[in-house]
Amino acid sequence: MTTMTAAQVRLHTGGMEPDPEVPERPRPPRVYPAAYKLRVLAEYEQLDKQGKGALLRREGLYTSLISEWRKQRDKGALEAFQPRRGRPPTDPLARENARLERENARLRDQVARQAKVIEVQGELSALLGRLATSSDDPAGEGLAASEPSS
Repeated sequence: MTTMTAAQVRLHTGGMEPDPEVPERPRPPRVYPAAYKLRVLAEYEQLDKQGKGALLRREGLYTSLISEWRKQRDKGALEAFQPRRGRPPTDPLARENARLERENARLRDQVARQAKVIEVQGELSALLGRLATSSDDPAGEGLAASEPSS
């Protein structure tokens, strides 16, 4: 066996740089969703030896992964991972009910404000009516008679 120095390697490779296609950092391990594992296992178990090999090549998997997934499935570990991440799905009826309750509360507030405005307008109209009749009375007795005494 002969060993080559770095200079000899450069001379032999023509001074080529390292392959730019090689990643600087290795890829992190792939993560497979539980549904994918179950689907591949079901398909794998129905195939013959050649079909199994073709499936593994197509999916880029190894038999050791299949064995591990089988153990997980048998222990029930895959079913534990079935629920999706994020918010749990809500019942459409409950969501609609909550929306209608919020809208109902908003409309009740709006009606209460409008009733108060109508009440104030009524009081203002009565006061303006009394002022108008008192301005017709030259002595100002109409206003004094309509006001309650304290």
